[in-house]
Amino acid sequence: MTAILRADFTNDPGRSSWVATANRPDADFPIQNLPFAVFKPRSSVAAYRGGVAIGDQIVDLAALAASGALQGHAARAVEAASRPTLDDLMALGADSWSALRRALADALLEGSPLQSTLESCLTPQFEAEYQVPATIGDYTDFYTSIHHATAVGRLFRPNQPLLPNYKWLPVAYHGRSSSIIMSGVDVRRPRGQRPTGATTAPTQGPTRRLDYEVELGVWIGTGNPWGSAISLDDAESHIFGLCLLNDWSARDLQAWESQPLGPFLAKSFATTISPWIVTLQALAPYRQPFVRDAAEPPTLPYLSGDENRAAGVLDIRLEALIETAAMHTRGATAQRLSSSSFRHAYWTIAQMVAHHTVNGCNLRTGDLLGTGTQSGPTPDQAGSLLELSVGGTRPITVGTNEQRTFLEDGDTVSLRGWCEGPGSVRIGFGTAIGRIAAA
Repeated sequence: MTAILRADFTNDPGRSSWVATANRPDADFPIQNLPFAVFKPRSSVAAYRGGVAIGDQIVDLAALAASGALQGHAARAVEAASRPTLDDLMALGADSWSALRRALADALLEGSPLQSTLESCLTPQFEAEYQVPATIGDYTDFYTSIHHATAVGRLFRPNQPLLPNYKWLPVAYHGRSSSIIMSGVDVRRPRGQRPTGATTAPTQGPTRRLDYEVELGVWIGTGNPWGSAISLDDAESHIFGLCLLNDWSARDLQAWESQPLGPFLAKSFATTISPWIVTLQALAPYRQPFVRDAAEPPTLPYLSGDENRAAGVLDIRLEALIETAAMHTRGATAQRLSSSSFRHAYWTIAQMVAHHTVNGCNLRTGDLLGTGTQSGPTPDQAGSLLELSVGGTRPITVGTNEQRTFLEDGDTVSLRGWCEGPGSVRIGFGTAIGRIAAA
């Protein structure tokens, strides 16, 4: 399999589905997308099972497997996807993922002879509830936005915002996989130590500087043996897909405990992910060249390759919205806080995987990588309140007369992601939503 997936017939913008809602221009889940999740009918005692989004419906992959409608590699893949996690499907590898996607793309196509069979396998999305789609053994959070790193660094080190290693390697820290939660689950305000001054003892209590971070999650499909490395050219064949990720952060706890090591309690209390995993094949039309300014330092050979330079960048648009408790009470529309694009990242997803394994670290099926906060080059593209409020010194107005430097109890933050452009069909990620509950 080639290192980078190119557009194929499943990306053809001329294709339409017999599921009418998939053909709307603003639909997140057209037939060209077909993202995966794990779901069950709401309030049902039925087991969770894999599903694929099409319009406002879900193809129940357990029901499809039982129908015997698919053949060959696709039949094996749909059977693996019918279980309570996507672990088995992810472990089958890229050829099986492709076979299932192609079979579904044909079965959902307008005029398909399998329409009646798949109609009996549909569940409306509003009737579904979701769970974390795979067994996450490990979670690593990267720091790939140079704009975020510079803005945050400037708050603490005005004369040297970027540390010397930033432009040479994809910086990351090992996060906590046990507290990764599904979109829609409330986030309890965390407690921890807060600094009070240079010579006084810290206090312990609820964070006063709770923040969100706009990120993407990268799902590992197939891993590598311990002691080996995944090359840059092979990296994307190990990636099952991408989701939205909100890396909630307690900034006062973080500033105190990150001396000298990385984040701990400030990050480990909750990380919210969206239910849908969008495959790299669905994103193929939205690739762009990976280009660095000539003044930037040269990339080391293990992080440099022709395919990555030609099309390593993904133009995924991202936005964060807030709805305060007062806004919710009066029925006001959520307010956009910022918007940006993953195309601004300093490192690609292939470089993240290659660097993660260059020391022989073994990634495993279901591992999750965070991209780090995705901020753009202008202030309105900041991916966190820490940046938007300049470290809490400049409150921002939300709703009609409220102000925020950091999140308050009752606030709901929603992340959205999508790709769109001339000659291609919109590909959406859905939403990742979290409401702040009191400590």
